[in-house]
Order: sequence, then C-alpha cells, then structure tokens
Amino acid sequence: MNFNLRNAIMANIKGSTEQDVEATIVDALQKGEEKMLPGLGVLFEVYWNQANEEQKSEMCQQISDGLQ
Repeated sequence: MNFNLRNAIMANIKGSTEQDVEATIVDALQKGEEKMLPGLGVLFEVYWNQANEEQKSEMCQQISDGLQ
C-alpha cells in the first residue's frame, strides 16, 4: 500500500477559501494535536512555493524571531 499523505492533504484542502484556510490553521493551533502538523506543513509548503524571495526572507525572519 502506497499512501501519499501530502497528496491526500492537498485533495482535502483543494478549493478552500481564505476563511477556510484561516479556520484550519486556527483550529490546528488551538487543538495542538500532533496529527495536525503534517497539514500545517503542507499549507506552509503551498505558501512557500507561491512566495517571492522577499516574502520568503520575511517569513524566515519572523520564524527566527519567534524562536528567540
């Protein structure tokens, strides 16, 4: 059995509105469940692949600042 989690997550969120995406993120963070981490990772990957170099740099800076 070959199961691609990334593709399954993408299929589940395909066509989501901005409000749907925000609700998914907020729900995942509020619940704090480990099983939500792959979904958040896929959402981050979507963002990263669409971001320009300035947006990527800003995101990395924000994350780095948050880790201090």
